[in-house]
Order: sequence, then C-alpha cells, then structure tokens
Amino acid sequence: MVSELASNALSYGQGEIRLRAWLDDHRLLVEVTDQGGGFERELRRDDFERVGGWGLGIVDELASRWGVHEGCSRVWFELERSGPRLAEPHVPDEE
Repeated sequence: MVSELASNALSYGQGEIRLRAWLDDHRLLVEVTDQGGGFERELRRDDFERVGGWGLGIVDELASRWGVHEGCSRVWFELERSGPRLAEPHVPDEE
C-alpha cells in the first residue's frame, strides 16, 4: 500500500513527495503528500483487461480506512492492529 501511494505521487504528482508514518498501540497510519493540486478519488470497477490502475482498489480492500484530503495531493491509509489492544484502559469491576 505504501508503494502504491508513493508510486502514484511519483507518476501523477508534482514537486517534492513526502512519506510520513505513525505507529502506536492501536494502528499504523501512513500518509503520502506531493505538491500537486489534488485528484479525484476513483476506484476502478470495470475494464478488467486493462493493465495498471488497480492499486487504489487494493488499498481499499486491505486498509482499515483510507482517504484523500480535499484540495491537495495527500492520500492516507490506516491499518488497525488486530486482537486485543496493548494499551486498553483498565475498567474496574463494578461492586
């Protein structure tokens, strides 16, 4: 998914490309930004014979969430950690 966002920025974006990632106990958040004016969020649903252009569909299937910031070339995705959270707050038993 990182490769998809970065290669899209390289192929279609403008200027400097920035990749940022944050990891905490609950999720991984990855964001790729370039200096272009943005784009339309579009997933391919047909033309199965065509090569290329399937990457955002893969991101859509694999990511917990993903999106595009309006008005700029900033695309992000999240992967939530499965299973119990490492930093779940302690809830005392009711008496």
